[in-house]
Amino acid sequence: MSTVEAPAKPFGTLTFEEKLDRLALVAVRVGLNLQPEQEVVISASLDHVPFVRRITEHAYKAGAKAVTTLYADDETILARYKYAPDASFDFTPKWLADGIAAAYGSGAARLGIAGANPALLKDQDPAKVSRANVATSKAMKPAMEPITRHAINWSILAGATPAWAKLVFPHLHEAEAVPALWEAIFKASRITGDDPVADWKQHGQNIAAQVDRLNEKRYSALHFRGPGTDLTVGLADDHLWAGGGGVCGNGIFCNANIPTEECFTTPHKDRVSGTVSASKPLSHQGTLIENIQVRFEGGRIVEANASAGQDALRKLISVDEGASRLGEVALVPHSSPIAQSGLLFWNTLFDENAASHIALGQAYATCIREGEHMDEATLAAKGANTSLIHVDWMIGSGEVDVDGVRTDGTSEPLMRQGEWV
Repeated sequence: MSTVEAPAKPFGTLTFEEKLDRLALVAVRVGLNLQPEQEVVISASLDHVPFVRRITEHAYKAGAKAVTTLYADDETILARYKYAPDASFDFTPKWLADGIAAAYGSGAARLGIAGANPALLKDQDPAKVSRANVATSKAMKPAMEPITRHAINWSILAGATPAWAKLVFPHLHEAEAVPALWEAIFKASRITGDDPVADWKQHGQNIAAQVDRLNEKRYSALHFRGPGTDLTVGLADDHLWAGGGGVCGNGIFCNANIPTEECFTTPHKDRVSGTVSASKPLSHQGTLIENIQVRFEGGRIVEANASAGQDALRKLISVDEGASRLGEVALVPHSSPIAQSGLLFWNTLFDENAASHIALGQAYATCIREGEHMDEATLAAKGANTSLIHVDWMIGSGEVDVDGVRTDGTSEPLMRQGEWV
């Protein structure tokens, strides 16, 4: 019997509302795997209200004790940059951050709905944007720790918004672009089969099998080669590969990203060297950063350039000492459905699952053996990076090869032209 609540119907015959309901079901059952008596804290845009209502309904059907949604609004965000005093950009309400941290500390699950305007802050002062991001990151650090340590079940998925849809489909009128983006989200999020919950279980098993193969190899480094890229990424001592969902510290299995196509692990913060060029633009905190090119020495970025958003890039990597070092490296085959869609989503949740990528900043403790039980100093000794940021950007494509480097310095092909060997 299908795990979908309504009788199975071919995806193409479903109404938009039925498709949205399927995605909401997957958010609760697959993304969060919400348990009875759990609280849920949702973050979303005002454009997502109909979607949030469906998620909330499924959460209560799953036994949620309470569902709380924190909404963001583009116009009120812009109002700050237009009218707020300068001191505002170094301030974030601590009471709000403390409340969110307390919710996670008491066992609440976290669900984020991505879809904000990727270019919202493109015309704003990069210095103010950077200061506001730093202030928020500092205030939110206690709340983010249960997530970076996977202590709680959490998940991020996406909902279409008019501004985002127009960026993805610039040739379409808004009335056509928004439905087109929703359809792309539905396909990428794997809800088009008769039983999306079962489909996600199988997809997770396929990724887990690749993760097991990588963990058996115990490579000491990865070597990326492609146009503008000759990069060696040393891997942290006792690193573990992950992907396709996993068991959190609270014992609940969740899928942190919907969609997900990646196998990822922790690099060694001091063992990254060479040059790398981004294969896709990066949308970060409302700023578009294009054609990123950087050079690493001793694990740290020593040169950074971009054809657009260069000031934002340089401010990003100067947030703190760890912001110019890597906290994640991930492998994604070029045959990923998201890559094969041919769309540039201008959203990291999707674009990172179309290409192999690296992330500046904070490492995941769970990608170190027993790392979730280690303090920051012990993790650092293993090579795990610490930072207020964690920003993924894409470096893989159908033109990029990856070798696995063994501890004796020899290497073997791991990916060729973006595909697993």
